[in-house]
Amino acid sequence: MLKTIPLELAIGNTLSHDITEIRPGEFKGPAFRKGHTICEEEICHLQRLGKNRLYVIDLEKDEIHENEAAAILAKAIAGKGIVWEDDPREGKISLFAGSDGLLVVDTVALAAFNMVDEVMCATLHNHTHVKKGELVGATRAIPLVMKRGPIERAAAIARQTGFLLSIRPIWKARVGLVITGNEVYNGLIEDRFAPILTEKLRALGSEVVALNFAPDDAEAISRVIRSHLDQGCDLLLLSGGMSVDPDDVTRHGIRLAGAEEVHYGAAALPGAMFLVAYLGEFPLLGVPACGLYHRVTALDLILPRVLAGEKIGKKELALLGHGGLCRDCPECTYPRCAFGRGA
Repeated sequence: MLKTIPLELAIGNTLSHDITEIRPGEFKGPAFRKGHTICEEEICHLQRLGKNRLYVIDLEKDEIHENEAAAILAKAIAGKGIVWEDDPREGKISLFAGSDGLLVVDTVALAAFNMVDEVMCATLHNHTHVKKGELVGATRAIPLVMKRGPIERAAAIARQTGFLLSIRPIWKARVGLVITGNEVYNGLIEDRFAPILTEKLRALGSEVVALNFAPDDAEAISRVIRSHLDQGCDLLLLSGGMSVDPDDVTRHGIRLAGAEEVHYGAAALPGAMFLVAYLGEFPLLGVPACGLYHRVTALDLILPRVLAGEKIGKKELALLGHGGLCRDCPECTYPRCAFGRGA
């Protein structure tokens, strides 16, 4: 239960909540923290903050303070790789990445959590590549005092399918590159794909251990794929031969190599002709020609997820459609933009 007392009678009382101060363009934060004892010299400061009375809390058995509630919520939300401190600021607890990796958000459970009255949790987008120490979410109980029931219900929702937030580590893959196309294979044009793909992989901590060129011949492509498997690669990227021209036979070569699970086409632009295939558990990613001309494509949305151990199928490629349209901005700001953030 909340009671109010006039400010002039507040001297010697202990604050039951943080009192926020806002100085536009300078500062926003707690001027006084919960647990602070008010002294006479602070009355004028509190008046400048618009406080003419203060709250006194007398909790009933079924009531809970915002700080205790925030800690219960944070504990339920935070899965593997998520860290937080039980030191609420203005009733809010921030959640951080405990390691580098891919942020995974249970978006359905998050929506159900936020449907509970008087609680909230806000996060970064699902599948965001984050660094250790990066802010990934925050939660709080919205009133200063509330019933325990909604807090316990929200925490149960968060725990129902595991946790709302977790970090999947990105493994350091030994990657093979297969650059297809008669023009490159025969030395008529210089390859530009290998440097681009190598840099993307290096930025994610993986290493290119094999590089081969193959003509537009399905049997030859199949042999190169098998050769990379024999060399100990655990991920394969193939460029070229992904469109619908008669001599674009890379997909056929992938099937000849033994891939039974092949998903061709992603709901993203650029990158609609992207391909994901599996030889057993061994993933192969087919990169269309747009990867030469666009800094970011469907590959950039899927590659970190594959390196985080996620199995990509038709559903995952279809869900790229919401937010999967690149605006092709004159100055690319990815990943700090909306591309791919709806999936």
